[in-house]
Amino acid sequence: MKDRRQAQGVVPIVSVAGRGLPLRGDDVDTDRIMPARFLRATSFEGLERHLFEDDRAAARDHPFNDPRFAGAAFLVVNRNFGCGSSREHAPQGLARAGIRAIVGESFSDIFQGNAAMLGIPCFAAGRQPVERLQMIVEHTPNLEIAARVDSGIVTAGPLRLTATLPPALREAFLSGQWDPTAMLLARFDEVRAVSERLPYLNGF
Repeated sequence: MKDRRQAQGVVPIVSVAGRGLPLRGDDVDTDRIMPARFLRATSFEGLERHLFEDDRAAARDHPFNDPRFAGAAFLVVNRNFGCGSSREHAPQGLARAGIRAIVGESFSDIFQGNAAMLGIPCFAAGRQPVERLQMIVEHTPNLEIAARVDSGIVTAGPLRLTATLPPALREAFLSGQWDPTAMLLARFDEVRAVSERLPYLNGF
């Protein structure tokens, strides 16, 4: 999977649509999402193969082992998803597996920020609506979910729920400023001009 910067450039993210993958459980930490032994990689390529590797080995019915959910764009989670260490490898693995948005009860702030810089909005909603969404996806894996960044409205068949995003992240998605690296690359002539004026880079 190409980095979304290379594939799309910096563009607004107003809505996301696709099928879902339900992952039940509170306090799913980044070491479960991407075990620490895979952090030694020199690039993020191939990380999607190691998502939840230990959990998947321990439980053959793990949702990431279920072919019904292959190709899902939405991950539907519960409370405090992405807690633990700040490793970027966790959202990188999810992005490279095709996850384009996450709907859950709550998220670690650092995980949510790392996900945002990869173009993955994390929508927060109440426990009951999230559990209803998980149940609908479990029973109807091919059902399309749609989520609006601007309004926070998430729909899936008969279900309609209102979710939230931190205001700063919502504005970054809507303005196309969610990827600081791509923003710098898009104006690299200005970056180079500033660097040439800095005495501690050029005055010695």
